Amino acid sequence: MRWKHPSRGVIPPSEFIGLAEATGDIVPMGNWALKQACIDAKNWPDGIKVSVNLSAVQIDNCDLYEVVVEALAAAGLEPQRLQLEITESVLMHDSVRTQATLRKLNSLGVTVALDDFGTYFATLNCLQRFPFKKVKIDRSFVHDLTEHHDRLVIVRSMADLASELNIKSVAEGVETAAELAAVSSAGYDEAQGFYFSLPVPARAVQRTIAQCAAKFGTHASFDTDKTAA
Repeated sequence: MRWKHPSRGVIPPSEFIGLAEATGDIVPMGNWALKQACIDAKNWPDGIKVSVNLSAVQIDNCDLYEVVVEALAAAGLEPQRLQLEITESVLMHDSVRTQATLRKLNSLGVTVALDDFGTYFATLNCLQRFPFKKVKIDRSFVHDLTEHHDRLVIVRSMADLASELNIKSVAEGVETAAELAAVSSAGYDEAQGFYFSLPVPARAVQRTIAQCAAKFGTHASFDTDKTAA
């Protein structure tokens, strides 16, 4: 999501999502983003998922399960092609209600992913309490990975943990071929980052997918993240 400001140009979400959450505008914004993402993804190649980030405010102030069901039905998109990403901060808000909602979504076939894995104290506890199908290691661990042995040890440990829990692992923030090789060797199932593509508008997604397939299609031992966010 980008804010096209008349004088400041394109403003990234890191600069306005906090304000939207404080005013409550994040609820209609988030619901619109979810519905539009499903509509866009319907026209993408089979097997390509669309990933949507959720806000704690959004979950607290709407019936998320019904919003997701309606968005999928309106677009005619299979639940297996939708991925919902939440951070641990989301789980701190009425965790009983949130857990019930996530389990219903999981039963529906939607992938629930834990974003920014490794950046919060209670993350490990979250893995046993909530039905995550995927964890995304925070980009801070991947940056300059090949130059820091301690980061490499942590990255490998997190991939091993996810594997033992039968949860897919994703390395965020991959920006170089060396970082891609490192997370591949560490055992990650998927990777994402600017090495594959900078953010593009919805109309350019199919072209970007084709370019990535041409560039990385021969890497049979490691799948790049087939999820467009």
